[in-house]
Amino acid sequence: GVERFEALVSDNFYDGARIFRVLNNFVAQFGICENPFQQAEWDAKPLEDDPVIVSNKRGTITFATAGPSTRTTQAFINTKNNKRLDKMGFSPFGEVIDGLDVVDKFYSGYGEGEPEGKGPSQSKMEEFGGEYVDKEFPLLSYFTKVEFAD
Repeated sequence: GVERFEALVSDNFYDGARIFRVLNNFVAQFGICENPFQQAEWDAKPLEDDPVIVSNKRGTITFATAGPSTRTTQAFINTKNNKRLDKMGFSPFGEVIDGLDVVDKFYSGYGEGEPEGKGPSQSKMEEFGGEYVDKEFPLLSYFTKVEFAD
């Protein structure tokens, strides 16, 4: 997971990316690129699963998954201790060291995505990129620049 995240950051994948699924006291999810072509390139490269070595505690960063070997670009920050995710195979690969107070302020007003909630459709985000979210979900929090600190 770490190597994939480093590659995505090096490719500027997360720059401008929206935090599109913020569920209070659970997770803040991100990882759909502003550029649909760049998104499609990475979606074609699923990532093998990592064993769960550390728990999904508050502040850890974990790749989202839809089942075995389906991880690609989407990740989430645990906003509370989510130990139950450990048994489901969600393997944290990083941790927010400073700035968790900012994570707690991510816009959560849209809630869950379509069709269960009022939030954005992930498939439309992948197909139309930033144009879709700018028009339909202007209040979403986003990353301006993602990089590794020295």
